[in-house]
Amino acid sequence: MKGRILEAARRIFGEYGFHGTTTRMIAQEVGIDISTLYYHWGEKRDLYEAVVLDIYEDLRRKLIDVERLVHGKPLTHRMDLAIDEMTDYLFENPEISNLILFRYFAKTRHASPLDFRVPEFMGNIAHSMGLVADKKQMPPDARMKMLAVMNAIHNFVSGQHFFLAMLDMDREEYLARVKETLKFVLIPAFTRDHAAGPVASGQKED
Repeated sequence: MKGRILEAARRIFGEYGFHGTTTRMIAQEVGIDISTLYYHWGEKRDLYEAVVLDIYEDLRRKLIDVERLVHGKPLTHRMDLAIDEMTDYLFENPEISNLILFRYFAKTRHASPLDFRVPEFMGNIAHSMGLVADKKQMPPDARMKMLAVMNAIHNFVSGQHFFLAMLDMDREEYLARVKETLKFVLIPAFTRDHAAGPVASGQKED
């Protein structure tokens, strides 16, 4: 039951945000009395924090999988695979992108653990893309490049219903075009900068 509530909360918080979601909405989605929800999760803020931590853990595991997949491959191939993997994953779990963007643009009355976890995600991605040799040491320029990558994917995912209508595409074609566009923009930018990056400066690439 606790897991069912968390799964429903992910979808509803991802669609309506913290302020637009009520515990009653989540209880109705699961088909339970609201007192059962409170018994398992407490107040709305407690459930929201559990959702944030849950998506953090999902992202952490996915990034580990992607790093293993791209390890040791040429940078262009790494970029190609990583964009495919992360785009597919986030389109299958759109609440992740929605919740992250809600954190960017909507103020809540409490801090979220996600605010402190994002730099770790950025470090993992920056390392995989060859921008830094140490995941824990990220200069400002590498952070900005990682924000550009993350925001590009999140915006395509979160804005898909708006963009689908604008572009007059079905979802399958849209997903293919998103990948194509991300690769068109990001792969040349990263492979161009890679020549002057830490690996080319004599640091070991792994």
